Amino acid sequence: MTEKINKKSPDILEEKIWQIKKIFPDVFSESKIDFNKLKETLGDFIDHTDENYNFSWAGKIKAMQNISSPSKGTLIPEKDESVNFDSTENIFIEGENLEVLKLLKKSYSRKIKMIYIDPPYNLSGDFVYKDDFKNNLESYLEQTGQTNGGVKLTTNLETSGRFHSDWISFMYSRLSVSWELLEDDGVIFISIGQLELSNLIMICNLVFGEENKIGIISRQMKSGGNKGDHFSSNIDYVVVFAKNIELANNFRVPLEDEYANRLFTNIEEDGPRKGERFREMGLYQSSLDPLRGCTNQRYWIQCPDGSFVMPPGNITPKKIQDGEKIPPQTREDNVWRWSQTKYLLEKNKLVFKETKTSPLLNEKNKTSKWNVYTKIWLEDRQEAGRVPTDLMTKCENRHSAAELKELDIPFEYSKPSSMISSLCSYMSEKDFIVLDFFAGSGTTAHSIFNSNSNDGGTRKFILVQIPELCKSESLAKEKGFNTISEISKERIRRVIKKQISESKQTKLNNSNLDLGFKVFKLAKSNYKVWNDVKDVKKLQEQLKLFEEPLIEKYSDNDVLYEIILKEGYSLNSKIEEFLNNPNKIYKVIDRDIFFYITLDQKLDQKSIEKLNLDKNIMFVCLDSALDDSQKTNLDLQCKLRVI
Repeated sequence: MTEKINKKSPDILEEKIWQIKKIFPDVFSESKIDFNKLKETLGDFIDHTDENYNFSWAGKIKAMQNISSPSKGTLIPEKDESVNFDSTENIFIEGENLEVLKLLKKSYSRKIKMIYIDPPYNLSGDFVYKDDFKNNLESYLEQTGQTNGGVKLTTNLETSGRFHSDWISFMYSRLSVSWELLEDDGVIFISIGQLELSNLIMICNLVFGEENKIGIISRQMKSGGNKGDHFSSNIDYVVVFAKNIELANNFRVPLEDEYANRLFTNIEEDGPRKGERFREMGLYQSSLDPLRGCTNQRYWIQCPDGSFVMPPGNITPKKIQDGEKIPPQTREDNVWRWSQTKYLLEKNKLVFKETKTSPLLNEKNKTSKWNVYTKIWLEDRQEAGRVPTDLMTKCENRHSAAELKELDIPFEYSKPSSMISSLCSYMSEKDFIVLDFFAGSGTTAHSIFNSNSNDGGTRKFILVQIPELCKSESLAKEKGFNTISEISKERIRRVIKKQISESKQTKLNNSNLDLGFKVFKLAKSNYKVWNDVKDVKKLQEQLKLFEEPLIEKYSDNDVLYEIILKEGYSLNSKIEEFLNNPNKIYKVIDRDIFFYITLDQKLDQKSIEKLNLDKNIMFVCLDSALDDSQKTNLDLQCKLRVI
């Protein structure tokens, strides 16, 4: 039977049930889960007690239903609002973020290395979108004035009996879907205030697993201040979780000059790195337990006067030689940092100093007059970087206010771009996708451009922002901005212009930088969506409408991108007009894979012959464009998908 094209985003619940079926096929009966069989299969892994540790809130079931319901919408391209649409790999999506995340799932599952979000802190009046799992898309279109419902954007007021629960449901559903998008070694950073910090951690424990918590960064928002009843609020937080902490890379940041100058003060006077600075550090380790498998790290080291030294512990005096091992015999026996093999290969990195307080013993089991150090060169440490602290002190709100003022962007409470650039620098790579589905004024895009410009990286971004109306009395209205998404897009354009201008002034070549972004907007599907109706007359009217699968006055480009998205191809796929006669046929290329598609009403056999189709190539066309013979032949010849 010929397969039909996907008309909605993946059903997350259906996928999870399929995964259970793959692992435990015997617990299914007539396509349903037999929970008694499942309990028998899991055995001791079932918690039979009534009292157990869990996190629950009013609305949890509805939030879970919301996650599972697929999106019937699509993303349509807006080339006029984009910059370098055909060449850029950066993406900005205007739309409700839960619906957008669902639409991105098939194409971007396990492809996002880093997520940064700055969601509403749930202060009274913060925007919280009221999710409707039965028809989230229609609700979004009404709330943003794209249909005639007249519903306004809602705010989460403290007078609400479910003030915290509404916010938790809002965040839980979005974080759950975003988990699917993260790479296995990916990391999420979430800015938050004190009000919902504890609830956010509980949500993340539920979604990502408590064992995958990396930590909490405290950010200094401002210096001083006199507002507040008990404390002046100067700190907010960044909660950090890994998808799998065992796979996530250790965080490292470049060595700042201030840090390097303070620690690396000695100059190499002789040897292979003459004239280079290094820091003297102890080779011995006074607290390393030998039971950790360090039997090859206890050996003699020969000093300049011919004597030998050993870390404290049990020593049996005898005739010895340089590098000779003495295995630890008790828990109290200490060992060197280096293995015996490394020591024998890299003796030239040692520094010997005479001291009256050496922690080392000589071959006579007495305190040695020598202490041993190893040289660590500045350039080696710079390459390795250092571990970042969990306190940010140089990313205050005044810095973001200054950069927005320079760009003439009217927006309050934006994070400074330097903050997100710092978070990007924690990652070990420079080529990955950063997702931000609470884009606000577009700070994440700004930081990605800056980071790539500074270190030659090729990071890309995907930003999502709902077209929330600017406050009527705000400066944004005066400057011609109606929605926050308009502000975000314009900021990105101005940052691009600024970078191009600066590179011309400094005569730097920015040809390798991706200074552009594609704009997409969440919209109704190009496919006619079936509505559940009980009235016979309305049902007959609907059946007539469905004689054609696509909506009236559709755009080829819009349909192409909907197919790209729902068949799991990237939004950066290239679209080429492969044939123009006798049929218009497009070739869609996503890196190493491609497919062909035509939206013509009838398909000429000559066109099919020119495609050189085989079993590995997908071909998409209207169901009505094929006669029975063509359909049968194409089914055997290629991966046929019909609309």
